[in-house]
Amino acid sequence: MKVFVIVAVVFLVFTAAFASAESEEQQFRDFLTKFNKHYGTRAEYLHRLEVFRHNLAHAARLDARSEFSTYGVTKFMDLTPEEFRAKFLLKNMPKIDRTNAVVNTIGYPEDQFPASFDWSSKGVLTPVYNQEQCGSCWAFSATESIESMWALAGNTLASLSMQQIVDCDPYDDGCNGGNPSTAYRYVMEAGGLEAYSSYPYIGIGGPCRFDKSKIVAKISSWQWVTKTDNENEMQTFTNNTGPPSICVDASTWQYYQGGVITKDDGCGTSLDHCVQLTGWQQMKGMTVWNVRNSWGKDWGEKGYLYIQKGYDVCGIGQEVTSAIVH
Repeated sequence: MKVFVIVAVVFLVFTAAFASAESEEQQFRDFLTKFNKHYGTRAEYLHRLEVFRHNLAHAARLDARSEFSTYGVTKFMDLTPEEFRAKFLLKNMPKIDRTNAVVNTIGYPEDQFPASFDWSSKGVLTPVYNQEQCGSCWAFSATESIESMWALAGNTLASLSMQQIVDCDPYDDGCNGGNPSTAYRYVMEAGGLEAYSSYPYIGIGGPCRFDKSKIVAKISSWQWVTKTDNENEMQTFTNNTGPPSICVDASTWQYYQGGVITKDDGCGTSLDHCVQLTGWQQMKGMTVWNVRNSWGKDWGEKGYLYIQKGYDVCGIGQEVTSAIVH
């Protein structure tokens, strides 16, 4: 009798494990269909299936610890964390010294701000971009700041060429990484940026094809928004001046589906990605930042995500800058 019970338990465990594996493979097949993924060989398929399974487990752990955000299957689930970092995050994030930074804003108490504010409804943001498999987020973030500040200065909102920065900026390293502050420096020295339509983004670096006669927007300088991770200074600037560039730790964003990333989610503060802060709102009983990413509209909440204000979550206050247009 005892032997029978043991055999029955083993059989049930094996059956459950088999069913779980089968369910994971079905999720993988659904993932392949949804994101139009294809692999050249059976061996690659099996390898990516195993990566997918590991990512499912990790996303489940993140989801279990988070009360206000959701983690699960995203378009990056067939990449190892190392591959994701190499393809979509900054391989070379230069350290910036803020010691002598000049900050032209004053932070006000929380209760002096409106409950919600966002530039997305005010005609100064271009649509969400997709940097693809190139660590060029720094160029996108700088370009988005320039686009917005150019429009806020009374000019027509235009999509500008981040590819020009990727190809031509001598201070940064194209798809291998860079920094918005040095991107601004390049744009100032070049005299401005071409339109996206005349120098479109291609997802890889290439030879510089900049044509100065095609410049459609320019900046006079750039500035720090805060040099002390002060999120009230960030809020003041965003409310009074425009949507700034921010750099963050996005290592957990590989699995983000939606909701608010809070101080309890385990997001780090080692900066490896640059995006745009567009405003804030009240959500789930807290003030949250509205953040525009550059991974396409099929990621997160139509290309956006939300981060709890007030705790430097994901290092959101550590590198906040903006272009200046006069």
